[in-house]
Amino acid sequence: MLNLIEKFIGGSVRIIGINKFIIWVVNDKKKINNIIKIFNSYPPITSRLKAQLAFMLECFNKNNVEWYLNERNNKYNNFNIINQSYNIDYYYFNEWLSGFIEAEGCFSIRKTSNNHSFSIGQNNDKYILEMIKTNFSIKNNIRLINNKFWFIEVYNKLILINIINHCLQFPLLGEKALSFSKFRDLFK
Repeated sequence: MLNLIEKFIGGSVRIIGINKFIIWVVNDKKKINNIIKIFNSYPPITSRLKAQLAFMLECFNKNNVEWYLNERNNKYNNFNIINQSYNIDYYYFNEWLSGFIEAEGCFSIRKTSNNHSFSIGQNNDKYILEMIKTNFSIKNNIRLINNKFWFIEVYNKLILINIINHCLQFPLLGEKALSFSKFRDLFK
């Protein structure tokens, strides 16, 4: 998926570290400005990305390397303020949700019990899980793990069918498409 982003938006995909961590990097200011235009049309939904975008805009506004070096570790200071935006009704939510499922979702098949489940979680942004819960009419409670990680897991067959139908209508474009395909094929 990052290769598609590199192809259509620019930048470069790099594999770093012993663990082969994959990142997408854009260092060209013109390309970064084009990415900002994309965010103007499709505003970020996660508070982390909202904070990163606000910091980047402030960096462009200041145009001061010393300021950047002094402030880069503070870019999430307004995290909790940004995190308050729950009532989001973006016209691209379903497409965004597929991308979010790609990044944070998990399709599970338990062979011993033939139970299937879908789970998804997010640090800090409970409002995102509330949106997903509403979107799929999930009745389960959102759980807080280790006072940081919000998590919801679904076993209900009708809800799983809704999630499957969503992923068929708004396809997953990365590695998660493989686990989804196995999940869908074994779902009964």
